[in-house]
Amino acid sequence: MKNILILAEGLIAENFIQKINQKRIADNHYTLVVPHSISLPEKLQVQLECLEMDPTSYSKMRRLFLQSDFSMVFIILNSLEDTGESLKNIRRIDDKIRVVLLDRWNGFSKLKQSSTYVVDSNEMIANHLYNFLPSVPVVAQNVGLGEGEIMEVLVPFGSTFAYRHVGSIPQVKWRIAAIYRDKKLILPNNATMIRPQDTLLLIGRPQVLSNIYQRVQNRSGMFPEPFGRNLLLLLDMDHDEKRALEYLRESIYLTEKLQERQLIVRVINPGSLELIEQIKSFESDRVDIQVSYQNEGIGTVITGDFQQYDIGLSFVSRKSFEDEELYQELYELRKLVYIFGETPLPKLRHSVILMGREEYMEAISSTSFYISETLGLDLCLCDFDPEGDFERRKRSVEHYETLSHIFHYPVKIEQKQVNPVRALKGMENVLKIVPFLHQLRRRWKLPYLSTDVEDYLLEEIPHPKLLIPVEMG
Repeated sequence: MKNILILAEGLIAENFIQKINQKRIADNHYTLVVPHSISLPEKLQVQLECLEMDPTSYSKMRRLFLQSDFSMVFIILNSLEDTGESLKNIRRIDDKIRVVLLDRWNGFSKLKQSSTYVVDSNEMIANHLYNFLPSVPVVAQNVGLGEGEIMEVLVPFGSTFAYRHVGSIPQVKWRIAAIYRDKKLILPNNATMIRPQDTLLLIGRPQVLSNIYQRVQNRSGMFPEPFGRNLLLLLDMDHDEKRALEYLRESIYLTEKLQERQLIVRVINPGSLELIEQIKSFESDRVDIQVSYQNEGIGTVITGDFQQYDIGLSFVSRKSFEDEELYQELYELRKLVYIFGETPLPKLRHSVILMGREEYMEAISSTSFYISETLGLDLCLCDFDPEGDFERRKRSVEHYETLSHIFHYPVKIEQKQVNPVRALKGMENVLKIVPFLHQLRRRWKLPYLSTDVEDYLLEEIPHPKLLIPVEMG
């Protein structure tokens, strides 16, 4: 049994007593001290003793403490002077007891007592009113630290989070803890798809959640969100020296298509000083050139850049991507990867998705629309099946047709009874959009043993590719 002392007067105190009575916490005993009569519930459902006496009297309070072993004190009074005097008396009697004090006058804002919790009513009301403004996240103030580490956010139509699986969204220092949909609670797993008008319950560091809130609210045109904000071009001069300037121009081309995005150029294993100077000549407000002259591990360099610059998409050459350390690092970072191909990025005219497992197709769908819209590419969903079995991918087709109406962006559905690798090889000016799966490396390690067409995409198909992280539970 916990004994709780409440020094109270006024309407707020009456509402507080009503709330206590409604909740009926059986393990608490309340001693209510009021300077004059107060309105109490007609039927008391809790153990409550009401004493009419002066709450600012030290002698009377001391006598009460001698009679009962109080574990907590609430001070809810109408006068700044009475509140201050009551707190002073309580601290004379017990300097460690927890005190919750209602401050209506901003008179205790500088109070530094670890066992005194000041509730600033003016700030609470202002915060509550502020939460009704549009585009303002709702944060939990009476749970946890109360600093915004628990937040809920509504997913609008066109959000970069809409129609994505939870597992395909990188969650570092934050988590999607729950989803509210149609007045029902969903405890999500990696395969749970986020839909427009869902309310997400987020948990994480307050600064991180503020950034995530903006990302959820951002609508289409904010590519490469939600994977990150900026772009990174990796130039490994052991592999990329001959085409380094081509790769740089292509990366700048995409950066200029995006709003308020920055391109970080990371040069490793530098060789020709003349070429490095040419690369540095492209530096601008939106292009930042970084040259690594020390022999650092490529994984260390990449990880540092992704964290420092909030990278959402990296450009790499096919030769660089074959490096096992780099491949593993990019896979674990769960970011977008653009692999340069034979066709320069400005000459691309089509984006192509070769249909595969239903969950993968849905996981990459929103990003496929965003990149296609950004570059002005014709989006084509290719159902190439040597057996002509198109019925089993019907749901994926319907999913893309639905998104096409939502994004107001056309998608072409092409169904052919052909060998998919040969059909893709015959296409021109194509960006191949691929789920970023760990088994993409299997083709290199176990050649010709796989029957999965996606294992052949990196080696057999010369088109540039956009790899979209997919993580299914």
